[in-house]
Amino acid sequence: MGSLFRSEEMTLCQLFLQSEAAYACVSELGELGLVQFRDLNPDVNAFQRKFVNEVRRCDEMERKLRYLEKEIRRDGIPMLEIPGECPEAPQPREMIDLEATFEKLENELREVNQNAEALKRNYLELTELKHILRKTQVFFDEHEGGVNTTESMTRALISDDPNKHMGHVQLGYRDKQESLEFLPWLVVYKVNFSVAG
Repeated sequence: MGSLFRSEEMTLCQLFLQSEAAYACVSELGELGLVQFRDLNPDVNAFQRKFVNEVRRCDEMERKLRYLEKEIRRDGIPMLEIPGECPEAPQPREMIDLEATFEKLENELREVNQNAEALKRNYLELTELKHILRKTQVFFDEHEGGVNTTESMTRALISDDPNKHMGHVQLGYRDKQESLEFLPWLVVYKVNFSVAG
């Protein structure tokens, strides 16, 4: 009785293939799934082997595919999955087209991600400037209405509750010099808003 961990009966064969037909023949044998290849040059360094450049290209294409798959899954886009089936190995001329397509898709996706980050940054900056303009508008509108303390003016510009609607606060100065002295508060407010945001 045979062991579960022992393979079926196998025959050792030796094939001599031309370089031009080697890729197609090995691909067909690999599709069958009945062949185990032996390394006849175990002492040769991996970087000195004949097809190391092709293996590197395949590794690079696999990395690009993993990146594309990660981005697709992150955005929740449904993908077509064929369970239990493995596509056939492409021909060498098809590999060149696939490599160019993967390179183009990766570059486009990276550019889209960079543009999305830039748009988000611009949106946050514009939102910050919108809040500053609203606060300064309240400040200048209430400045024309009357006189009140510096504490009321500070509350008009810097509120603890950003969602709270600011009521009308009567602001005023004895002369224009005091209004210029209050301008540094605007700068401090903008810096605090940037740090808090």
